[in-house]
Amino acid sequence: MTLDELRATAAARHDTCAQIKKMIVSRLDLPIEPAWITDDQPLFGRGLELDSLDVLELYVAIEAEFGVALYDSDMSVFGSVSRLADHVNPALVEQAPAGSA
Repeated sequence: MTLDELRATAAARHDTCAQIKKMIVSRLDLPIEPAWITDDQPLFGRGLELDSLDVLELYVAIEAEFGVALYDSDMSVFGSVSRLADHVNPALVEQAPAGSA
């Protein structure tokens, strides 16, 4: 993978994560700026403290915004914004160097 390809992958990941953060804040009407959410911040527990109703709202939002259907077996993707980005944009994982995903 060339340096330009790595930069393009990093830019795509940044854009996808920014889109997800904006969607989370908008859909859940959170009183924070999307930029305050870090890519690796847990979405549950001590992270954003989302609950099961929030997850249902995000299921609908992700399918509407990214065209990706999520199922009960996909709950692990809600571990962080970065994990969610990998799931909604599989090209990020396919292009990442080995061991970085």
